[in-house]
Amino acid sequence: MILFSFVTYFTSTLLAACYRSGDPVNGKRNYTYMDAVRSNLGGFKVKICGWVQYLNLFGVAIGYTIASSISMMAIKRSNCFHASGGKNPCHMNSNPYMIAFGIVEIIFSQIPDFDQLWWLSIVAAVMSFTYSTIGLGLGIAKVAETGTIRGSLTGISVGTVTQTQKIWRSFQALGDIAFAYSYSLILIEIQDTLKAPPAESKTMKKATLISVGVTTLFYMLCGCMGYAAFGDLSPGNLLTGFGFYNPFWLLDIANAAIVIHLVGAYQVYCQPLFAFIEKSATERFPDSEFITKDIKIPIPGFRPYNLNLFRLVWRTIFVIITTLISMLLPFFNDIVGLLGALGFWPLTVYFPVEMYISQKKIPKWSTRWVCLQILSIACLFITVAAAAGSIAGVVLDLKSFKPFATVY
Repeated sequence: MILFSFVTYFTSTLLAACYRSGDPVNGKRNYTYMDAVRSNLGGFKVKICGWVQYLNLFGVAIGYTIASSISMMAIKRSNCFHASGGKNPCHMNSNPYMIAFGIVEIIFSQIPDFDQLWWLSIVAAVMSFTYSTIGLGLGIAKVAETGTIRGSLTGISVGTVTQTQKIWRSFQALGDIAFAYSYSLILIEIQDTLKAPPAESKTMKKATLISVGVTTLFYMLCGCMGYAAFGDLSPGNLLTGFGFYNPFWLLDIANAAIVIHLVGAYQVYCQPLFAFIEKSATERFPDSEFITKDIKIPIPGFRPYNLNLFRLVWRTIFVIITTLISMLLPFFNDIVGLLGALGFWPLTVYFPVEMYISQKKIPKWSTRWVCLQILSIACLFITVAAAAGSIAGVVLDLKSFKPFATVY
């Protein structure tokens, strides 16, 4: 976890420096990740970057839909357990909750662009602190209640799982951690919303240091206290895996905070993909009123809302597709691990390193060049291992899988 945080922070500073080409203050702006790759590397790498970035954003939308449904079901099951005194297993299907989340996202997806998401980002951040603090507090309370620290430094015991399963799970965990630090794929787009002076790269580096430091602290505390509380029996998600049963109302608050956080996070991560498709459509069909025309709808007390029919239709279809895929593949931990693995090396490490080398004109085989390449290759190995572990997990899940009929 600590190594991931250091690597992510370091490569994020390299990526932030690529927002402007040439002069860091007055140079040409690169509005998207693809623009930065185009300015610094060019060629076929631009298309590779686009495919990897936007497929990852598509996958993140699926992962968030699955996660939100699990938290919504956790609220329902928690209340069901409480009402029945633990006698009712309270099994339920996840599909209605995914559909509900999808409907909410269809509404919020009509927010035109990144600049108008600032309030949703603030709400999501507050919710993140809320459920993280609750999870940490419950872990500390559980350890205090039992008076013992469970688990071991080597992780889950062989016997609880086989040696092979432990290896695959360890690899999958690498992907989960990588996913937790996956903000690099929208870093340039976020940086484009910053005002200068000071230079956007300077502000972004400072924001990255603070955010990585705070999130790593919470990740470490929640992970360590959760494992200390439950040891080998730790669920994949402390707040939804029913490691904790009481106080049920506090768990409900935490899971509600997760859902609200994911509503905002879904939009933040999907906006670059929305913008790319809409820009491409406008460039290809500049004379189409369906694509380019905005219809002003007056809203009392607010500015008129610009309704674009293409945006309405395409974003609605996008949310429906991600919701359907989530209903087909509701394997949260394995999907998250796979997404983290596929996005970590190319977007968090490879492209930032290569763009930095190109921008700073670092000589090949110089000490700095060799060190950067060693970092990139090491992270590639981690990505391959994480992807293998996550794929193994998905294959195992598929053995007991029934389309649209997953019951928790």
